[in-house]
Amino acid sequence: MLAVRLNPKSSRDEIAGIEDHGGTCVRSPKLAAAIAALESLIARWLGVPPSMVSVAHGGKSRLKQVAVAGDAEALSCLVAQRVAALAGKR
Repeated sequence: MLAVRLNPKSSRDEIAGIEDHGGTCVRSPKLAAAIAALESLIARWLGVPPSMVSVAHGGKSRLKQVAVAGDAEALSCLVAQRVAALAGKR
């Protein structure tokens, strides 16, 4: 599970960084399809098929729990690498 903050109506889709609550800040300009855009963005960011990513909780909230199917240990390492790369860009 990833804790995600979705900011709809942004100028672009991007993973912007880590929030204080421990999740990833995601922005999507697609308000009507924000959940689908979020799932697609997370899948691309992790390099997994979109079918492995789904919003599990928070469908109507900006704070969401995103489930990623697969090997939990491998995914945890992958997320840590991606987050470290984001921190290096700041």
